[in-house]
Amino acid sequence: MNPRNPEIYTKQDLERLVRSRKHETKIGEQCSYPLDAGSWETDLQASACRFVLLGIPEDIGVKANFGRGGAHTAWKPALESFLNQQSNAFFDGCPVFVLGHIFVDDLMEQASELSTKTAKDIDALRALVSELDVRVSDVIGRIVKSGKIPVVVGGGHNNAYPIIKGCAMALAGPVNVINCDPHSDFRPLEGRHSGNGFSYAWEEKFLRRYSVFGLHEQYNTAQVLRDFSKQNAHLFYTSYEDIFIRESKTFSAALNHNIGFVKDAGCGVEIDLDAITNVPSSAKTSSGLSPVQARQYAYQCGRQLNALYFHIAEGAPVLSHIKADNKTGKLIAYLMTDFMKGVMEAQHGETAH
Repeated sequence: MNPRNPEIYTKQDLERLVRSRKHETKIGEQCSYPLDAGSWETDLQASACRFVLLGIPEDIGVKANFGRGGAHTAWKPALESFLNQQSNAFFDGCPVFVLGHIFVDDLMEQASELSTKTAKDIDALRALVSELDVRVSDVIGRIVKSGKIPVVVGGGHNNAYPIIKGCAMALAGPVNVINCDPHSDFRPLEGRHSGNGFSYAWEEKFLRRYSVFGLHEQYNTAQVLRDFSKQNAHLFYTSYEDIFIRESKTFSAALNHNIGFVKDAGCGVEIDLDAITNVPSSAKTSSGLSPVQARQYAYQCGRQLNALYFHIAEGAPVLSHIKADNKTGKLIAYLMTDFMKGVMEAQHGETAH
């Protein structure tokens, strides 16, 4: 297999995930999918679908950033939860094309033999992330060229860089991005990892304007804050403390301000599950957004922006203290649906069906 090609899901793959019931129709029973692994691009271009689901089941970038692994476990439960939602007047499966996931088995196997305790192994992990970048940006570029919106579930936030790159290359110009995240992920260019996806995209001129919503003031370096201040025509954030501690801005006003900063051009939409209180993730927080607020963010971004993609990063159900954690996958499914409803309602001025 060419590792640059994604692992394609067949009709049988989807049928195994969907729990059919008499007198009901699930979203997964109405989604489209590639008819053949070798023709997925042709099938996608011929489809009337608006959204393309893609998984990146890896945690190499998180480990390369000295974080806790586990982000490779979010995609499958998220997809299963999404496919088993009811197809009804509010949203059905017709606008959705389920592609599959990025091939990562070989990279994950190599990463499993590396630790974060030596500089040599860290360098090797970051080299693997660079290889992953190539695979992700190539597939994203092909999806965007087909006129569709990728909905991507990771995986670490390292994947923001190749997603942004894939969009920028396909559209022949830099793009805007909004990110709901305690961290700016604007760390130094020290080799690729989950903490510098946006700084790499900025340095390589794939990123035009970048807006961070809900940044945690004490979890971003002094240098990053100086960078945002110095480049304030292109880099902007609203802090969590401004909204919820000092209460100098309401949630809605702050969100609209962040959206307004990137509204003038096509915009990628990012959310790191680290932003939501007590969600299992690589950097789980005890003080974050509520699930409802995260859902409002996803919906409003879809509705107000010319959205190029939606990327949900860092979920790690395996890190839950509950053995069978179904909540994380279900929350991701809610976020996916809310974003898609926002896009569809903006386009059609009505509920997405």
